[in-house]
Amino acid sequence: MNLHTMKTKVLLVDDDVELAGMLRVYLEREGFEVKAVHDGESGITEALQGHHDIAVLDVMMPGKSGIDVLVQIRAQGAMPVLMLTARGDDADRIIGLELGADDYVPKPCTPRELTARIRAILRRSSGAESALSSSTVIAGVLSIWPEQRRAEWAGKPLELTSTEFNLLEVLARNAGQVVSKSELSEQALGRPLARFDRSIDVHLSSIRRKLEPLPDGRSRILAVFNKGYQFIRE
Repeated sequence: MNLHTMKTKVLLVDDDVELAGMLRVYLEREGFEVKAVHDGESGITEALQGHHDIAVLDVMMPGKSGIDVLVQIRAQGAMPVLMLTARGDDADRIIGLELGADDYVPKPCTPRELTARIRAILRRSSGAESALSSSTVIAGVLSIWPEQRRAEWAGKPLELTSTEFNLLEVLARNAGQVVSKSELSEQALGRPLARFDRSIDVHLSSIRRKLEPLPDGRSRILAVFNKGYQFIRE
């Protein structure tokens, strides 16, 4: 599947009109169709129309923030969301990830970096160019159908963001084995692990809340100090 020629529809919400204009021009040259709006209220209106394939949201906006827009998007569905955060602002970054953002890019960012992150999110949300097998994954009471982007826990649907889905799939395929954060980043996020990047930890914390614990009360996803994470099959 060639994502360059699909005319993927990007919703860009940023109150910096000049920056948004520059990013829009670059993304359109890369084959995307871009709708740019400059306040959170307009962002919510556009997002809820369901016409876009991915939203890029600036966290810091007057009035309704990018976090407010994200909350409204997640209340409706699982459209991929990329957050633009102030460099070094871990609080906004973690809040966004906890509320279901798929990834973030610190500002100021280059158009090239933003485009690469958008493509990585779209690849993993559609299953395109995935390094993972398309075969069904069964790990205890967890069942995953990668081609359908569907997961069930004890026969009940699991509501996961695209990033959560990929992380859980990687761990389930390696049930009983430790998977390093570097491997998780490469396979599930589609990018190398950055230094001090806590996004995987935050996503896995969200996944844990959606899975029933083991009979002894432990989490199904075990953090192994200095090594990575392990899915406990039972």
